[in-house]
Amino acid sequence: MAHDPQPNMRIGDAEREDGLRALGEHMAAGRLTVDEYGDRSAKVATARTRGELLSLFTDLPDPRPRFLAPPPAFVAPMPPVPYLPSRPLGLRLSSALVPIAMIVGVVMAFRFGFFPLIALPIIVAVLVNRSNNDWRRRHLGRGGH
Repeated sequence: MAHDPQPNMRIGDAEREDGLRALGEHMAAGRLTVDEYGDRSAKVATARTRGELLSLFTDLPDPRPRFLAPPPAFVAPMPPVPYLPSRPLGLRLSSALVPIAMIVGVVMAFRFGFFPLIALPIIVAVLVNRSNNDWRRRHLGRGGH
């Protein structure tokens, strides 16, 4: 058996599952009886370190639990965020008018029976979008699409 340079390193569920899998293969190969498998499985479930886990395999050939170093976490670099000046308060408030206009248009259309008022939120949305696009063109040098 290869010497583990870190026998006191704590293990987790993945290592315990690997140990149980290896014990299952040994039982299937006839190297362990059902009772031995049960005893060792109980010890695998309570093992806390690499040394405790590997001690259950000293009289067995491979497979044994492997303690591979986890791959380093890949962190994708963040793309640069272009500077975007905050929109003026008037534009931010006008954007809030769209849902308000929708509610008012629907309520008034049903309340007064004048259903062309349902077009009110569409008109407000077009005007707000136009003013937001104009602001984007002035401050970012491109359209608002």
